[in-house]
Amino acid sequence: MSSLLPLIAGGAGIAGIVAALVAWSAQVARRVDRMVPPDGEIREVAGRRLHVRDIGQGPPIVMIHGLAGQMRNFAAVAAQLQAQHRIILIDRPGCGHSPGRGSDSLSDQAALIAALIAELGLDRPLIVGHSLGGAVAMALALNHADRIGGLALVAPLTQVQPEVPGAFRGLMIASPWVRAALAHTLAIPMIRLRSAQSRDVLFAPELVHPAFEIAFGGAMLARPRAFYAASSEMTAVNDALAPLVVRYGEIGVPVRILFGAEDQVLAAPVHGTRTAAAIAGARCTIVRNAGHMLPVTQPDRVVAFIRDACVVTAAPAGVRARISEFAR
Repeated sequence: MSSLLPLIAGGAGIAGIVAALVAWSAQVARRVDRMVPPDGEIREVAGRRLHVRDIGQGPPIVMIHGLAGQMRNFAAVAAQLQAQHRIILIDRPGCGHSPGRGSDSLSDQAALIAALIAELGLDRPLIVGHSLGGAVAMALALNHADRIGGLALVAPLTQVQPEVPGAFRGLMIASPWVRAALAHTLAIPMIRLRSAQSRDVLFAPELVHPAFEIAFGGAMLARPRAFYAASSEMTAVNDALAPLVVRYGEIGVPVRILFGAEDQVLAAPVHGTRTAAAIAGARCTIVRNAGHMLPVTQPDRVVAFIRDACVVTAAPAGVRARISEFAR
């Protein structure tokens, strides 16, 4: 019996550490939720709950954020566009203030957004997708083309990515059980320890915006459920994207792509130029000396890009074809 005491004591010590990590992670999550409260309302859509912000008036634009992001990623862009457009901002499932279940594929999310478009009575809105939000936008264009008017993709994920970007390698956790355990214990301390390094890569070669944590919602990854959702998406995204990529030639809505030439997360020649070449009439614009977080670092450039996409989307099909040919 005496030989078991050290093991029992050791087990109790480990259990205490785990309990402390769980409590601390929950405390951090509550603090983050207070720092970045909901900006919109929770809507029931197709039996799901989504955090949605509906602002402005005019031709509609739906904005879809990227991996581990939140609707505030578009804060500066939406502020400029809302005087002329109705802007719909969404926290994707598991992100921001939208509950998630960790199993929503790109096509699942596209179907949910298509249902939201119908519920809000939007007339073929322009879809703006950033990063992984661009992949969701592609699924919308392929599976729900009748619901949308066109795509304006900002640094989008559009191709299968064999090499995981360095900033996201820590999210590659195959087992849902391990993913859940880490989300509530070690993930949040590690995120906080490595946040500066990860964000430097995310923004490079541009500087991390000083207001990214709060004004642009960057702090919201530091919560167990956000980590779990991001890890689930990162692990599944290549398998979800592969069947979409081979169908890009079917896309019939106008597509515009904007990329930073020095993007350290997604390569512009692969996810921008190659994808534009696969879609009739699509065009990719490359911004020099720019990185991945264009909606945060270069909102004026992104707003101009979106306004141009709106003009193309609103034009009749024949005129759109002539615009695209002229642009090339």
